[in-house]
This record gives sequence, C-alpha cells and structure tokens, in this order.
Amino acid sequence: MSQLALYTFGVLKSPLADPAPLTRELHESGEAIYPEISKHPGYLAHAEAADGERGTHFDLDWGAWGEFAVPAWYGKGRTAETTALATTLSLWTDLRSAFDAIYTGLHRKALNRRYDWFERTGHPSHVFWWVSDGVIPTWQDGVSRLEHLHDHGSTPHAFTFQKPCAPWPLT
Repeated sequence: MSQLALYTFGVLKSPLADPAPLTRELHESGEAIYPEISKHPGYLAHAEAADGERGTHFDLDWGAWGEFAVPAWYGKGRTAETTALATTLSLWTDLRSAFDAIYTGLHRKALNRRYDWFERTGHPSHVFWWVSDGVIPTWQDGVSRLEHLHDHGSTPHAFTFQKPCAPWPLT
C-alpha cells in the first residue's frame, strides 16, 4: 500500500512576528484549522516539532520529519523576527481525502483570503507524492518535490490536485 505525502509552502507578505492585524488573523485561522483538518477522514499525520517546542521553523527539532528546509527561491529571513513563510508537511490515505479537507470548512475560508497574506511568487504552493506505508517524508523531500514540480510540471514524482498521478508499486 501507499500513502500520500503533501508539502505546502507559501511566502508571507510580512514576517510571522509582525503584530499587524493581518498577521494575527493568519495565526488565529491556523490555530483553528489544524485541529479541524486532523479529524478529517483520510488524514494520517503532519509534521510537528518534537515535544511541542515553539520557535522559528529553522530552530526546531522535527524528529522523524527531518531537518527543516525551504525551497532555494525563498529569500526572506530565517530568524524569529524575519521569518515570513507558512508551510506544512502531512500524510494522507488518498487524494480525495486531502482534497475534501483542504477545500471545505475553515481551510476553505482561509484559502479565500490567501492573497491577503501570501505573496504571488510564480512557484507552486503545494506538491503531492506517494510514499510506502510507514515512510515519514522529510522537509527536504517536500522541498525537492516542490522544486521538481516547478521545473518539470506534474509527473508521478511530484504532482498537484490539477494533474494527479495514481499510486504505483513502491519498494
């Protein structure tokens, strides 16, 4: 069997530490969205810092999800004051489950506001790929797949909702 890995990456218009109302709204929506998504049928897991640590993405221990990484084209900060990104790494049973979770409920409402919070970079914002049962994808896997998608379009190696690929026998 296989599982579906999903990596999302977006560059924020302002740093996460920005006290402006738009940044607070983004934080508040995220705090409500994650618990809702984790209860959705087909959701398996998502990258969380070990021991519930708080801090910048770059400084946290992500355990089995590996060292935190970002695409080469991310050019904003890497400190608590300057980091301007939102990213996720998750596992799903199938594409339909991920689609339903992302395009319904609170996450759908947040997607409708994405241009308030995120820059339009010309790069893909998400990528899927299949992994064998029991495999935990790493942040670097997500970055590699997103960069591959940008350079080569949808392939079985890296694909999107718009051009999905069925699972193939994994070894």
